[in-house]
Amino acid sequence: MDKRLLIITLTLILFGLVVLSSAGIVDGQKKFGSPYYYLSHQFLYGVLPGLVGMFILSKIDYRFWKKISLFILIGSLALMILIFVPGFGHGLKGATRWINLGVLSFQPSEILKLSLIIYLAAWFGGRDERAKKWSYGTMPFLIVLSFVALLLVLQPDIGTLIVVSFICLGVYFLAGTSLKQFAGIFAVLLVGLVVVAIVAPYRLERLKTFWDPSIDPRGASYQINQSFISIGSGGLFGVGYNNSSQKQGGFLPEIVGDSIFAVIAEELGLVGSVFTIGLFVILCFLMTNIAKNASDKFGNLLVMGISIWITAQAFVNMAAISGLVPLTGIPLPFISYGGTAMAIILSGMGIVFNVAKDS
Repeated sequence: MDKRLLIITLTLILFGLVVLSSAGIVDGQKKFGSPYYYLSHQFLYGVLPGLVGMFILSKIDYRFWKKISLFILIGSLALMILIFVPGFGHGLKGATRWINLGVLSFQPSEILKLSLIIYLAAWFGGRDERAKKWSYGTMPFLIVLSFVALLLVLQPDIGTLIVVSFICLGVYFLAGTSLKQFAGIFAVLLVGLVVVAIVAPYRLERLKTFWDPSIDPRGASYQINQSFISIGSGGLFGVGYNNSSQKQGGFLPEIVGDSIFAVIAEELGLVGSVFTIGLFVILCFLMTNIAKNASDKFGNLLVMGISIWITAQAFVNMAAISGLVPLTGIPLPFISYGGTAMAIILSGMGIVFNVAKDS
């Protein structure tokens, strides 16, 4: 394994568990009767299976995934469709995003992210100049992306749709497509996201509160205003680990989810925030270097796709909770609560390790 990449990965895991332990202590006690509910579940159902997956996938020749990429994509899409089948789909807060098998509950959209990366890397990695042609590159790409977008809008899960869009556009661009085609796809996708955002009243409210956070401070603007209070209270060095007043008072919504960066900023201050950002920057740099040295185009696109996935999701999350972009509900990789997300991200890192070993 690449030692530097392993160190930064383990650092992110450990830092994430430490932050989650603090962020979820009050909410865990209130909802589940255990202050360390979120920490224990993240470790047992996210970190442990993720580390096992990372180890196993690091030993499998990454070229194997190219051979079965279509079947992987079809399987993940089947799981996405299964969400809408009565008895399997599980809803929460107006969205149906989980499959509940009784003893096991997971989010197929997290599996979809990695499946798409593998499929697109395989598709474009074997086409070279043909990727620039409409029939071989653009049209199949649009068909796959449109179907995936439809499934995510129906859930609805616009946050994941944004991340998937970053992944698809990134791989599409790196595959060597022409700037004209890329600009056209980007414009179509941007218009589609805007339409999806404005047709739903609650999404339109998020856009309005982004432009003016003073609108409806007890309603639509509540989360972003509370995050501003958290971030502003942190100062340079923070109020101290486990001392967040926003957490203690239960004022910050989604505290173990998409708002967790606000807890970092409040308790660890600007120093902790920069440290968090720095971890993702280093991770991105190391994966880009591995992709550059990959022995084939498939390996290059595979690693770059995983890099785009993790870093884009991380920076959209941190930008949203800081008021730089509209709130999206996107969790912070390695740090926010979510067993499926953690397990799949670490499994993806296992593939990166295998590419690095072959470079």
